[in-house]
Amino acid sequence: MPLKKSTIPVTQTTQFSKLILDYLDGKLKELHVYEPTLEGIKKFTEENKYEKLDRAALVEELKRQNNGLQLSDLTKKNIESLSDKKTYTITTGHQLCLATGPLYFVYKLLSIINLSEEINKKYSDVKFVPLYWMAGEDHDLEEVNHVHLFNKKFVWNTDQKGRVGEFSLKGIDSFLNEIKEVLGENENAKTILDTLTKAYSQKNLADATRYFVNELFGKYGLVILDGNNKVQKQQFVEEIKRDAFENFAFKTVNSTIENLKKKGYEAQVTPRAVNAFYADSGLRERIVEENGKFKVMNTSLVFSKEELQNKIEKETEKFSPNVVLRPLYQQKILPNAAYVGGPGEMAYWLEYKGFFAEAKVPFPVIMPRNFVLYVEKGLAQRMEKLNLKPEDFFGDKDKLVKNFVLKQQPFDLVQEKEALRLLFEKAKKNISTIDKTLEAAADAELQKNIKSLEALEQKAIRAIKQKSEQSVNQVEAIHARLFPNQLPQERVDNFLRFYITNPAFIDEVKKELKPAEQVISILQEV
Repeated sequence: MPLKKSTIPVTQTTQFSKLILDYLDGKLKELHVYEPTLEGIKKFTEENKYEKLDRAALVEELKRQNNGLQLSDLTKKNIESLSDKKTYTITTGHQLCLATGPLYFVYKLLSIINLSEEINKKYSDVKFVPLYWMAGEDHDLEEVNHVHLFNKKFVWNTDQKGRVGEFSLKGIDSFLNEIKEVLGENENAKTILDTLTKAYSQKNLADATRYFVNELFGKYGLVILDGNNKVQKQQFVEEIKRDAFENFAFKTVNSTIENLKKKGYEAQVTPRAVNAFYADSGLRERIVEENGKFKVMNTSLVFSKEELQNKIEKETEKFSPNVVLRPLYQQKILPNAAYVGGPGEMAYWLEYKGFFAEAKVPFPVIMPRNFVLYVEKGLAQRMEKLNLKPEDFFGDKDKLVKNFVLKQQPFDLVQEKEALRLLFEKAKKNISTIDKTLEAAADAELQKNIKSLEALEQKAIRAIKQKSEQSVNQVEAIHARLFPNQLPQERVDNFLRFYITNPAFIDEVKKELKPAEQVISILQEV
């Protein structure tokens, strides 16, 4: 299905913080090393060779994790190429959301795939591989256990605890049956449901996510890695120990945050004294130092410094990095040149430059993902009938409705308010010749009368709205589709909504997106 593309600069929306807008505008050079451009990525590769990286261990682990999957020839080639010191990764990370979760996960993966393709075309002396880092160690079940489809929320109910990637898929059938019912019986629905069923018949949520993502994106050469493995974590032992016993992440990141606050920026994350969780079967809890002892919260586990050090060295897989430590872990075990993320991710990465310098780990290029608003053909036609464009729906909904109504039947009391001001100004001059202290009273009376006119104006607008109730309802319904629950569509809706009517959805969106665009792409079906 052909798509029509238009764009809105990120600066013309309210979806991005001042920190991110300033970063993309070339400011805040103290927070990064390389510019968020293809040239910046190339410069990174010239200055960071990853001579000490155990590439063989990385390739071996990738083969182990992906054993049993039907990998594309391109993905196999990309995995093998990571043995070469001239190969780098372009990485994004994401939680193990059911059926990919919100649309923006799809857009994140397309962002790293397109960026890798683009930069490979531009530079032939190095190679770039798109890599998805599975955030299987997160323990926040409520962020991954549901899908939004057709204004409904479908939830997988489970009482499992710990790292979500290790969750068994017991009870997932009822969730899949609900999805099947809402998707219907057309061939596209049957095809994707078959893939979903095969994915969620795997051993655990990590395996299911790996299977499903590979089925959707493997043909583009996407490489998938789960950092929850002992082989990689053994390369990160010293950093875990430094974090626990020297609190170096806590000190360096907080220093950056304090400097940001002085400049009027808000912190995205707040580091803890210890930034690794203790994780075991059904368990992922914070480690807190109290009086020289290290306590695992909400358990009876307590370790001396020596005991904890021994645990870190011998059972490294039981230590799970949090949002502060995980980026350092990624960058330590991967030949990574760029991290691609959304505004929130970029904001916390930008707090870490000093932290990475202290750890002597290369700080990657921080790149924005693609941002998309997808407009189905029927919705686009409804907008056209109302003489509206997708761009009109960005911003405040009430303002949108008001502007729409007044476009249908223009009304305001601007001239009357101006006439009132002139009248009172004349009266004030006359009164001041008698008693200048009465000028303040005249100003107060003016404001009272202006407010009365504004109240009448609002009553008239409400009356116009009532006369245009049907069309106003249509505008509000369209807004609810594009911004469900007042959130961008990409942060709520799942791609299955569009796939069942357009199985080429992912391919067609990919063609329209360009790397490092600082815009929201509006893609309309035509």
